[in-house]
Amino acid sequence: MSPGDLAAKYGLAVSGARPRLGEYVRQLWGHRHFIMAFSSAKLTAQYSQAKLGQIWQVATPLLNALIYFLIFGVILGASRGMEKDVYIPFLVTGIFVFTFTQSSVMAGVRAISGNLGLVRALHFPRASLPISFSIQQLQQLLYSMIVLVAIVMVTGSYPSLSWLLVIPALLLQFVFNVGLALIMARAGAKTPDLAQLMPFVMRTWMYASGVMFSIPVMLSDKPQWIADILMYNPAAVYMDLMRFALIDGYTAANLPDHVWATGLAWALLFGIGGFVYFWKAEERYGRG
Repeated sequence: MSPGDLAAKYGLAVSGARPRLGEYVRQLWGHRHFIMAFSSAKLTAQYSQAKLGQIWQVATPLLNALIYFLIFGVILGASRGMEKDVYIPFLVTGIFVFTFTQSSVMAGVRAISGNLGLVRALHFPRASLPISFSIQQLQQLLYSMIVLVAIVMVTGSYPSLSWLLVIPALLLQFVFNVGLALIMARAGAKTPDLAQLMPFVMRTWMYASGVMFSIPVMLSDKPQWIADILMYNPAAVYMDLMRFALIDGYTAANLPDHVWATGLAWALLFGIGGFVYFWKAEERYGRG
């Protein structure tokens, strides 16, 4: 009798075999408490060795924003076309929102390769790890939003109905980030050296997404298709949605056409596609 016949006779199954997609989703839901606890623990431990502790969650992007303001806003004149009371929240919002995606990607690429001990020791849906890291970055962004709101108000934009648009904008970006983190987690599990390459990729993406400058203004003398490509890339779309929601002087005229539909399309494409892509390699994680 072959091993397959013996397994069928006694109802045995392959250890660590990939479940069906629907069953996999149910398993993830069953591990929701683990996912949330793991993300909270990682967030708490992130700056546990620093004297200022969790203050660095807000201080790091603020220091980045200050440096970019001095170099791009003051020295290089990247703020042209905007008043200072618009450019400052424009820049800070861009830094905070892009950092959300950047951190999710960097955490995702190490989600499996950096936690092999956990992956090999326990049986759980591996997607729990990149999802948990994305939730950790969302929690960190929510802390930073307190400072962002204060900066926006100091520069003259006060709470209005448009601020409610922050919720769907963040939700769309979170779904996009999770999908991208899942894709990078699978790629990083197979090629650990990818973690060394990603900082250069993310830096290039940041400069191409209009974090420090208005894409239409800076590229006004270039062919329109170049600006369109940059404005419709997902990082630029989610920054635009947040800027439109929070900054009074950043009107609909600054947004590309159908920006909400574009944000939804990116979220669904990467959220669903990234999840399925990760799931297809479920049984290979932690092996070899």
